[in-house]
Amino acid sequence: MLINEEIRDKEVRLIGPDGEQLGIMPLASAQNMAMEKNLDLVKIAPQATPPVCKIMDYGKYKFEQAKREKEARKNQKVIEIKEVRLSLNIDTNDFNTKANRAIKFLESGDKVKVSLRFRGREMAHPELGTNIMKRFIDAVAAAGSVEKLPKMEGRSMIMFIAPKPATTTKGGTKNA
Repeated sequence: MLINEEIRDKEVRLIGPDGEQLGIMPLASAQNMAMEKNLDLVKIAPQATPPVCKIMDYGKYKFEQAKREKEARKNQKVIEIKEVRLSLNIDTNDFNTKANRAIKFLESGDKVKVSLRFRGREMAHPELGTNIMKRFIDAVAAAGSVEKLPKMEGRSMIMFIAPKPATTTKGGTKNA
């Protein structure tokens, strides 16, 4: 945004500090009106013909804008991607431990990247990896749903699981 002397147009459509239309006038008289009120002349719509300028306190405007952006950042939830690594010959207990860990990640609102690394001759049997991935999907189905299906990328099979939307009961917490 251009302010005060940075504006180079011959005439501008002027808006007052309270939002009222003051009409089209030469730039010099618009700058004089802004100076009389100890405020800044700010070009808010440069693409219009003639360009639209507003009389405002630019420092206060920038402060409030920064405050709004900070508030918006504070309210947004950052979704992290947690990774769970499996192997082709994973044992039942290890598999259950990894599935439980993924469920905890999903319940806390994070996405889960499940990767299965193939070593050596295991590359000849990608269908075994697909079976393990399907078992994993079934194990975490209550907490999440598949966002990206299992796919081979180099020596790894990768899939993404997103958390299911949180469902809340009407009365707050549920008594058991």
